[in-house]
Amino acid sequence: MTKTADTTAPNSTEKKLSWFDDTLLLGIMAVLAGCGLIYEYLLSHYAGRILGALEAAIYTMIGLMIVSMGIGAFAARKIRCAFTGFAVLELSVALCGSLAILITAAVIGFGQQLPLIIASTLGLPPDQLPEGGFIGLLQHLSEYLPYFWGVLLGLMIGMEIPLIARVRQSLCDEHLMHNAGTIYGADYVGAGIGAAIWVSFMLAIDIQLAAAMTASFNLLAGFIFIWRFWDRIRFVKTLLIGHFVASGILLLLAWHGPGWEQNFNNLLYKDNVIYAKSTRFQQLTFTERLRGSGIDPVYSLYINGRLQFSSQDEHIYHAFLVHPTMEASARHDKVLIIGGGDGLGLKQVLKWQPKHVTLMDLDKDLLGLFTSHDADMPKRLSQTLLKLNGDALNDPRVDVVVDDAFNGVDKLLKKGAKYDVIIVDLPDPSHPDLNKLYSDLFYKKLKELLSADGALTVQSTSPYHAPKAFISVGKTLALAGFEVSQYHHNVPSFGEWGWSIATASGKNAKARLSDIKQLSITDDWLTPGLIKGSFEFPGNFYQEIDSIEANRIGSMQLYQYHQQAWIENQGVTLF
Repeated sequence: MTKTADTTAPNSTEKKLSWFDDTLLLGIMAVLAGCGLIYEYLLSHYAGRILGALEAAIYTMIGLMIVSMGIGAFAARKIRCAFTGFAVLELSVALCGSLAILITAAVIGFGQQLPLIIASTLGLPPDQLPEGGFIGLLQHLSEYLPYFWGVLLGLMIGMEIPLIARVRQSLCDEHLMHNAGTIYGADYVGAGIGAAIWVSFMLAIDIQLAAAMTASFNLLAGFIFIWRFWDRIRFVKTLLIGHFVASGILLLLAWHGPGWEQNFNNLLYKDNVIYAKSTRFQQLTFTERLRGSGIDPVYSLYINGRLQFSSQDEHIYHAFLVHPTMEASARHDKVLIIGGGDGLGLKQVLKWQPKHVTLMDLDKDLLGLFTSHDADMPKRLSQTLLKLNGDALNDPRVDVVVDDAFNGVDKLLKKGAKYDVIIVDLPDPSHPDLNKLYSDLFYKKLKELLSADGALTVQSTSPYHAPKAFISVGKTLALAGFEVSQYHHNVPSFGEWGWSIATASGKNAKARLSDIKQLSITDDWLTPGLIKGSFEFPGNFYQEIDSIEANRIGSMQLYQYHQQAWIENQGVTLF
């Protein structure tokens, strides 16, 4: 019987995918997946700052990038040489990823300065700045530049997996049955690591520095790929030079980029920006306006582009926030302040000589700037901040708690704490995380903390610019079981502003304050007449109250009212 050759026997010359190359490619894929996810977060985070709607910006950016990645995956089929294509791709991603935010900030800053440049050139008066037309179109379109970069980066990131898959397959003669699954596994793991890096580290550093650091990993992947597959890449020396040039650009961006980006961002503010700091939770910007003739400069704090206070008139806001509440309460021994990390409201509270004050704020970096002299901050600014709040945060009667208020009040409840006065001085509900701090559930927690004869006040945005949001705050407090009154006053830097004051039992606050003849403390601005008058609203102000919803936990109702009303941010010439 004649024996025939076994056709299934392996060919001794058949190429196998080596464990080294496989590990290298999968490691590169994991790193690039992490970079891709960080780019999504970076761009959506920056878009949220520009558009003032972080949640919408995140969802829009992620959606656009996912669709773009799908299109990029299809487009990768048009790339003839996977090795050359991948090396070019990583160089392009590194350059675009590192420059996207800086270019966006430059275009936006130029768009806002263009009317001033034209007016200065033509000698136009300040009240006749050119607007609309091309200038208006440029300003409007520049706000959406982050989405352009998101689409562009999404297209390129989407090409990475198909190209890596082709590279793996080309290194092996036999068909790789689990090629796609293996690569996607590395991709998912890498994305998870990228998310962890963003949350634990990059969220707290400057956004331009984070972009440059992320791009450096794309460039490193390109270097390693060129080194390992030198003979398979066309124009390899040119690409290597391109990678070295890009490395120099990244070093320049890492060193000077944050300052350049901040200078472009500073063009959006009316006054001179003298200090800016990115914390884990927010962007803090301090401005200075010199007035000459021996008059003190005006200092303002903006958080994420929104005016937090102006030294010129913050005393008006904080007097109306604090003193009616303290006056309406039977006692003032124990006070809880939620928010107010600048210590300005606390300064007003301490006038009432409380025995103990608990101040709860989430941002320890913000608290630090108003507690002691910061080495990085201009000395004149640091001295002014401590003078403005009377060094209140260092008062021995004050217990500063760094915690998220929604969970932090639960800890106070577990301790059985009770307070005569509660003052809620939080930013407007411009983000879903803040919205829950204006919810019925949160107010029910505060009701348990409030003494039966105490009083509580919540800053409630502008009744003029956002009447539905303002009324919704009052209805939410009522839903939580409070007797609610609302009041308002003009704060020049903010315009017409409002507060909601609530009591747990007995007379409502308006009735308690109706009989006061003289304030229990001395204040340069506030008078009993101003307090009583602040409870008066136009006759038709509450005519739509029945159609306005309370902000139940999870409903996002107040957030939606607020977003609909505040089309423009205060203090920033953009938006």
